[in-house]
Order: sequence, then structure tokens, then C-alpha cells
Amino acid sequence: MPDRLTACSAKHFYRRNAGTASSANFVPFSTFPLELNVPNILIADDNPVDLKLMQGLLKKQKDWHVDTVTSGHAAIAWIQRQMPDSKLQSHGQQTTATPPRRPSILVTDLQMPNMDGIELVREVKRTDPGLPILLITSSQNMDVAEAALRAGATSFSPKHSLATDLVGTITQVLDVAQRMRYTHSETFCAVPEHQAFVLNNEASLIGPTIENLQNGLPKWSQADRLQIGMAVEEALTNAMHHGNLEVSSELRDGDTEAGYYQAIAQRKDLAQFRRRKVRVEAEYSDDHICIQISDQGAGFNPKSVPDPRLHENLDRVSGRGLLLIRSFMDQVAHNAAGNQITMTKLRKADGGQDTGLKDSAASSPSSRIP
Repeated sequence: MPDRLTACSAKHFYRRNAGTASSANFVPFSTFPLELNVPNILIADDNPVDLKLMQGLLKKQKDWHVDTVTSGHAAIAWIQRQMPDSKLQSHGQQTTATPPRRPSILVTDLQMPNMDGIELVREVKRTDPGLPILLITSSQNMDVAEAALRAGATSFSPKHSLATDLVGTITQVLDVAQRMRYTHSETFCAVPEHQAFVLNNEASLIGPTIENLQNGLPKWSQADRLQIGMAVEEALTNAMHHGNLEVSSELRDGDTEAGYYQAIAQRKDLAQFRRRKVRVEAEYSDDHICIQISDQGAGFNPKSVPDPRLHENLDRVSGRGLLLIRSFMDQVAHNAAGNQITMTKLRKADGGQDTGLKDSAASSPSSRIP
């Protein structure tokens, strides 16, 4: 059996009677297919060239609606206008204008005048806590981006890779956010103490698994639940594609990701890879969630993953997953073999502070990018 929870405060962890899930027999909590609403995407960027590029890329997607603003303050005003009048008044504002569509996601540059990226993220989270935020990053602002992720941003896309990365990253974030909205209710289900799944290497199982895990977090904030969903999505993708199928993430670092997905499709049908499973175990309480994801691959050295904050890795998407996980979760640890990750998050109190030992988790070497 894999190593135990080195980063979790729990004394016991569920290890018994875990069923096996496959694309044929896995039954998620909700058996209805996910119906995605038409995405309303708000882009904030003061550079007209970059704004036009992103707008052009996104408008190629069927039924995607795109709006644009040129500053952080304009983005905040746009978001506030779609809120109920009672909430607007709590911000000390009044409006009689017809409100715009509520954005499904905010895509924003980090380098705009009068409001930096961290300030923008914090203000958005005060205004609309459940709104996903995608950062557009460059080599000059990766430190700011990392701080913005910890402040509540959802993911990021490198500016030099927008043509190949932006649409896919937005799709990923919207899928996780949409599933969260279907399950977020304090009366939806009782909070389970433990859950366990064994998954085949099918990406179609990732979304239902996230739904099942999020069903156990009815009292958690929308922001926390979205970050947990993103961390689980990244960890499961790593376990399936890079762990069990042993497909290198470097195949994604070119002008096209076709070779990457072709390798995944081919290896899923090979007997030596097809037999491998991904095991997911989770423990809940009102104050924390601890998730352990194990694969049956050869493992890897986390320190060998490219640091996306470094200039030489600017054009690469390799390493983004681990950076997101370590930004969103309070404790992250890998076993010695490198084929298991354990992630713990502490629920924030109403005042926005963690209810547990945040400082000790943040200071752990395992919680930082190598």
C-alpha cells in the first residue's frame, strides 16, 4: 500500500472497501450529464494588441460571449453592476443602468495602471467570491502571479502561449466552476468522513470525481471549493497522463499539443498501461479536507519539474499544475517514489483566516515550488 498521510493532521485514513471505477461502471453522485451554460467571458487588459488577440481567440469558440474592459477598476465596476442592488448598496454604490451579463470567468492581465494584480484579485473576491479568475502572466510578473493565486485567482496562462493554451485553460476552469455550482448547497448532502475511488485512466472521470469530493464541502466557501477542485483536477491529470501513461509534459511545450494527446490515446490501449489505476482517498471534517492521489507509474522527482516562474520556462506550460496545487492547498507532500501526492486544505473562517495551523503549513518545504 502507498505511504500514509505525511501532510495531513488526521490520525486515521480510509483504506477499506474502495470500489473500482471505470468509464463504464463509475456512477457519480449526480448521474445527469453536466449542462454547461453559455460562457460569458470578461477580459481586462490595457494593451489593445493583447486585448484584440485574446478576443479573437475566444470568439472562435462556438457560443462564447466575450466582453472587454481596459483597466482593473473597469473590471470591478462591470462585475458590481451585475450584482443585486442590495449588494451594490453594501458597497456604497447605486445604479439604475441595465446590468451586463454576469461573467463566467474574468481573464486579466497583471500589469495594468492604477491597480496591480493582487489588489484586483482581492477586490473581485470581495465583490463576487465565486467568480473564477484567470491570470495572463509574463516573465516579469510571475512572483505577483503566485501571490495572486494565493489571494484567490484560479489559474494562469503564459502570455507567449496564448494561441495554444488560453482556450484550453479557460475550458478547464469553467468545467470545474460549473460542477461546483451544481453541488453547492448546505442541505445537498451530509458531510461524509471518508471517500475512496479507484479510477481508470479516463479524463472523463475527473469531473465526476471532483463533484463527489465537493459534495462533502457544503459549508466551505465558493473560493475554497473552486481552488480545491482545480488542485484535484491538476493532480488527477498528472496521475493519469504523466504517472500511469508516462506521457511527458514536455510534449505540451510546442506550438501544438497534438502530439501530447495522441500519445495519451495510444497508450491507453496498451496492456502495460491499461492495467494501471489511480486511487483517490479523501478525509473530511468541518475544518479540513485531506486528499491523497496515488498512481501505479514509475514516479517522478518533484524537484525536476520546471519552475514556471523562471524566465527560461516562460513559454512552457510544464510545471503549472504543481504551482497551482501548492498555491491553493495548505500542505502538499509527495512520497519517496514520486507516484503519490497528499494535499491538505484548512477551511477559512468567516474573516478569511485559516481555522488551523496555516503558518506551519506554509513554511513546510513541501508546500513550495522546487
